[in-house]
Amino acid sequence: MRYHVSMKKISSTDRLKATPLSLLGDITPEQFIAEYWQKKPLLVRGAIPDFSGLLTANELAGLACEDDVQARLVIQGKTAWQLEQGPFDERRFAKLPAKNWTLLVQSLNHHLQEATDLLLEFDFIPHARLDDLMVSYAPDGGGVGPHFDSYDVFLLQGQGKRHWRISEQDDLTLIEGAPLRILRHFNTEQEWVLESGDMLYLPPQVAHWGIAVGECMTYSIGFRAPSAQELATEFLSFLQEKLDISGMYQDPNLKLQQHPASMEDAMVEQVASMLNAIHWGHDDVAEFLGKYLSEPKPHIVFEPPRTISLTTFKKRLEKDGIALGLKTQMLFRGSRYFINGELVELEQVLSKNTADIFTELADKRRLLPTTFAAGACNVTADPILIEQLHRWYLSGYLIFP
Repeated sequence: MRYHVSMKKISSTDRLKATPLSLLGDITPEQFIAEYWQKKPLLVRGAIPDFSGLLTANELAGLACEDDVQARLVIQGKTAWQLEQGPFDERRFAKLPAKNWTLLVQSLNHHLQEATDLLLEFDFIPHARLDDLMVSYAPDGGGVGPHFDSYDVFLLQGQGKRHWRISEQDDLTLIEGAPLRILRHFNTEQEWVLESGDMLYLPPQVAHWGIAVGECMTYSIGFRAPSAQELATEFLSFLQEKLDISGMYQDPNLKLQQHPASMEDAMVEQVASMLNAIHWGHDDVAEFLGKYLSEPKPHIVFEPPRTISLTTFKKRLEKDGIALGLKTQMLFRGSRYFINGELVELEQVLSKNTADIFTELADKRRLLPTTFAAGACNVTADPILIEQLHRWYLSGYLIFP
C-alpha cells in the first residue's frame, strides 16, 4: 500500500556526536545549525536516496475526504486564485481541470506512522519546534503561487519533479483580496528542479515558488514559530489560572473630588500597586511552554481504546512495548513531563530509572518490549511508571505498536 522509505537510521546519540548526515548533504547537524538554520537556504541532492513518497495520490485524496483531516484545494484560474477547504466529496476530484491545481493535506504524521518516522529523521531540531508534515499533490503546472513562510521548512520531493524558484527579496507585498498569501512581485534569484529524494531547506521569510513538472508530490516538514503577540496572549491566559492575589481595593482616606467622574491619581496608584503582585519566574515560563507547545490543535480528538486492566496492560507491554499515539506530543524539561497540554507532576516520586524511560518515550516516541522485560526497569519496585502509562493509554494518548 505504501511506498518503501529507504532511510539510514541514525540514533540520537550518533547525532549528538556530530555525525555527517546524507539528509543534510553530508554535513553534520552542528554545521547545519551554525551555517544554515534561520540563515540561508540549502539544496541537498539525494537527501533520502530512493525516496518516492509515503502514499499514492489516490490515498492522499482519500485522506482529504475524511472529517478529521485538514485539507485544501488551490486552483489557479486565468485571472484569480481559488481556495476550497476540506473535507471533500470524492466526486470533487473528478471535476478538477487537467492542470494548475494543488491538493494540500496537513499533519500527515497524525494519520500515517511512516510520516511520524520521517519526522524523527529531523530530530536534530527540538520536537518543541516541530509543527507537522504537510503533503501537496499537483498535476503539471500546479502550485500555490509565489509566497513566503514565517517559519523554517524542509521541502522533500517525493513522486515526480517540482521546479523551485527562490528569492531573498525585501519586497513582501501581497496581492490584495487573494485567498492565499501570494506575493505581488517575485524576483527569481536561484532556481532548481527537484527530483525524488531531493530536498530544499528554506529559512523564514525566503520567498519561494514551486511549480509541478508533470505529476508530483512534495513533503513539507514545517517548524512552528509563534509570534511574540501570540506567546504573550497565551501566557497571560496561563497566568490567569494560577493567580492568587489577596487584598481588596480600599480608600479610607478618600478625598473629595471636584469632578466625581474623574479617576484620580490615588486610585490609579493603588491599583498599580495591587497589580505589581503579579509576577512569574523561569519555572512558570517553562510550565507554560510545556503545556502550550504540546497542546493539541483544536480539531484534534483522542479516542480512548477499549478499557483493559492494569494486569493485562502489563502483559501487553512485555509483548509489544508502547508508543505515543500519532496525534500525541510529549515534551519534558528536567523531570517535568508534558503530554498533550498536560503537566505530569511526578518530580518528587520518580526514580532516575523511571525518569529515563519517560525521557526515552518523549525522544523516540516508542518503548520497546525489552524495556519491560523482567528486571529491565524494576517495575515492581517502581509501579508509578506502569500506572502512568496505563492512564495515558486509557486516555488515547498511547497505542500498542
